[in-house]
Parts: sequence; C-alpha cells; structure tokens
Amino acid sequence: MAAKKSTGRKYGKGASKKVEKTMEERKKGTLRSGSSGKRVTSRKQAIAIGLSEARRAGKKVPRKPSTKRKAAKRTTAKRTTRKS
Repeated sequence: MAAKKSTGRKYGKGASKKVEKTMEERKKGTLRSGSSGKRVTSRKQAIAIGLSEARRAGKKVPRKPSTKRKAAKRTTAKRTTRKS
C-alpha cells in the first residue's frame, strides 16, 4: 500500500470555527456588515467576514491575494500564451 502524500491544511481549525459561527449568525439574521451595519444575507460575504475575523484573531488563514500579484500573474500569463 502506497503512503498518502500529505499536503497540509490551508485553513486552521480556529479559522473554520470562526466561519462556522458567522454562518450561523447569517442564518439567524444577526450578522451585520462592519462599516454600514446592514444585515448580511450573502453566503460569500458571511464567509469573507469570518475569514477576516480569523485573520485578526491570528488564526491560520492564507494571505489575501494582493492586486500587485494579480497584475503580475496576468502579464506573465499573456506572455506564455501569446503565439509569435
């Protein structure tokens, strides 16, 4: 039997607990947006809030993709796919 390749967790258990908690708040209708204070109904927005809170609490969450890296990826992708 071959050994499984271990890749490791992207998100820590603490981060998933935060997201779980924000999802429950969204279902109850008590989750509010930070700046405007409006009620959050979007599933994606609830996940983003949970991850943001987890980052602030120091849990294991991958870094946000920065705009600089996105732009760099786009330019390198164009160079590799372009035919001469």
